[in-house]
Amino acid sequence: METIAPGTGMRKIDRRTFLKATGITASGLVLGLQWACSPDKPNLPFSPNVYLTINSDGSVIIVAHRQEMGTGIRTGLPMVLADELEADWKRVTLEQAVGDEQKYGNQNTDGSFSIRMFFEPMRKAGASARMMLEQAAAQKWGIDVSECKAQNHEVISRKGKRIGFGELTEIASKLELPAEDKIVLKNKADWKYIGKKINLYDTPDIIKGKAVYGIDVVKPGMKYAVILRCPVAGGKPTSYSDEAALKVPGVVKIFELKASGFPAGFDAPQGGVVVVADSTWAAITARKALEVEWDYGVNLDYNSDEYIQALASKVKKKGDVRRANGSADDAIKTAAHVLESTYITQHLSHAPMEPPNATALFKDGNLEMWAPVQSPQWIRDSVASNLGLDTANVTIHVTLLGGAFGRKSKPDFAVEAALIAKEMPGTPVKVTWTREDDLAHDFYHACSVQQIRAAFDNESKVTAWNHRSAFPPIGGTTNEKEIFPSTGELGLGAVDFPYHIPNVSIEAIEAPAHTRIGWLRSVSNIQHAFAVGSMLDEIAAYRGVDPVKNLLELLGPDRLIPFNAYMQGFENYGEPLDSFPWNTARMRNVIKLAAEKSGWGKSLPQGHGMGICAHKSFLTYVACVVHVSVDDAGKLTVEEAHYAVDCGQVVNRNSVINQFEGGFVFSLSGALKGSISFKDGASMQTNFDKYGVARMLDTPKVLQVHLVESDEKPTGVGEPPVPPVAPALANAIFAATGKRYREMPIKIS
Repeated sequence: METIAPGTGMRKIDRRTFLKATGITASGLVLGLQWACSPDKPNLPFSPNVYLTINSDGSVIIVAHRQEMGTGIRTGLPMVLADELEADWKRVTLEQAVGDEQKYGNQNTDGSFSIRMFFEPMRKAGASARMMLEQAAAQKWGIDVSECKAQNHEVISRKGKRIGFGELTEIASKLELPAEDKIVLKNKADWKYIGKKINLYDTPDIIKGKAVYGIDVVKPGMKYAVILRCPVAGGKPTSYSDEAALKVPGVVKIFELKASGFPAGFDAPQGGVVVVADSTWAAITARKALEVEWDYGVNLDYNSDEYIQALASKVKKKGDVRRANGSADDAIKTAAHVLESTYITQHLSHAPMEPPNATALFKDGNLEMWAPVQSPQWIRDSVASNLGLDTANVTIHVTLLGGAFGRKSKPDFAVEAALIAKEMPGTPVKVTWTREDDLAHDFYHACSVQQIRAAFDNESKVTAWNHRSAFPPIGGTTNEKEIFPSTGELGLGAVDFPYHIPNVSIEAIEAPAHTRIGWLRSVSNIQHAFAVGSMLDEIAAYRGVDPVKNLLELLGPDRLIPFNAYMQGFENYGEPLDSFPWNTARMRNVIKLAAEKSGWGKSLPQGHGMGICAHKSFLTYVACVVHVSVDDAGKLTVEEAHYAVDCGQVVNRNSVINQFEGGFVFSLSGALKGSISFKDGASMQTNFDKYGVARMLDTPKVLQVHLVESDEKPTGVGEPPVPPVAPALANAIFAATGKRYREMPIKIS
């Protein structure tokens, strides 16, 4: 049975329904939560998203429907609920949800939106349960509920009586859920966990080696598979010989997996020749022995250096205007001076520590999978579609993710495992990507060329800003007709240009994709912030103005920017602009805070310099100051880095700080080390000997994260650390050496 609370979207269900839905052993009070962001679907059985269970022993179980990949979301959301519930955090345990949209709504852990989407629903869920427990205690004691108050896993009466949550579950389970307009949330001053530093739920198991990632999954009788894929996206085998490979001890089966061509989308495997063996080592050894003739397909002539040169020519001509204020063209024609710069970024790979992998079992017409995936519902739907199954016959068990950065939201590697498992019914099969597979067959971050022109009057005031952005769009991975950056991609740091310049034009340039392009941590903010943040520093140098003063002056008066009036289709990270406005006062504040905390303007030794960049992404305002030194031999040292962060209400201070510390190191890889280049359609970098990642010696001696105390709605923190680092670093190098670097990765010479 289920009981629906009017207007809340929350439902109370009995234990039998809960057990049937989740398989979790539970007793006592069970709340299923149907979030407002996932409206009821007609003619479907009740399938709540997230379950709160309070057992008769007082233990609290939360079914976590978001995935943990180092962001701390499995800690952040439950601690919000536990705070409002007045639960003892030590008595909270978590169970990971399988992928099921009908039951759990949106489970895609991507885009830095988990906290902003679920902060209020989680608070209401905890508060509703708390109120029911208080009502149960009042009923048990025969007093008015106003005399009862939940506190630290107990309900206490005004006269000092105490009773544990577990003793109240039977009575509470028979009560009606409070209507939404009756839910009383705690005052901020009474929060026990929200806004504090809480250790991540999974840390103890990670430290002890007990945490289970996808790569750790082992099933009885399991076989291991690897795939030899065409080195060029869209290619396929025309013939192959497996004679030598079959002689490798432990090899079980070799067969061809159909290729999907180009563009094939995100959920179609590239295909190739599959080797299944008793061990991963045997499978890899046999793969090396295969002899394959390839049809390299339509991308054989892709040379990324030539492609970037072509884009550099294209940005010199007018593109498709996506935002226009005033007339930038006229202002540039009549300007006293025009500053023009071109910025280049190379392809980047996600390169998570744990490469893609998935374990699948096909048996009796059902597919069961264990995998580190960001979007289990998309995986489930894609597996079902490729196998010709109903989604009810596909179960996706989500493990911990050993890094992801957007790579593990794509279903291709999971579909591979499912198709291979179908070839071997009744046998669990683990498909493992080697590091070479990972770097050679990624959904890469797009290379780009950005041209920016800034016009000045006789008093060196900026009168125009013209930004032309050229990069292969993500849409080109699914549709060959998608050859221009989308408005959504340009909304990540280009069309949302906030500075108070009278004439602004943002243009998109044609750039068809010739390899698989996907979203990587902060997506197009990477190239846009690098170009915009660097150009603003060039403007400061031309004007002879301190870079911080220059940013504050150009930002103009404090205001809410009406981007909807400037252009059509402004996306604002999927949120209404009136709910999450672009507030220049908040940007001004983080610029000032970063400057203050970093000691901006202090005297520095010869060869030292400081650079700053301020950038808003995923609704979070960030300013970053980087202090570098460059010695006579050209050796670069990152001495210090300071972030100022306004992400609204902080939920878990530890998680926010950890994300920015890790995000800085992640950003250094793209800024200084890593790049993917293509020749004859194939990646020239296939391991860490050629694709650089930041090491301990590359990290700053001092890295501090300064959080703005705020009552604003919470916003994302997973991706905002990335965009401002590279431009702040380049600006610092300029301050130290007088040399301007306009290409990532930065190569000091």
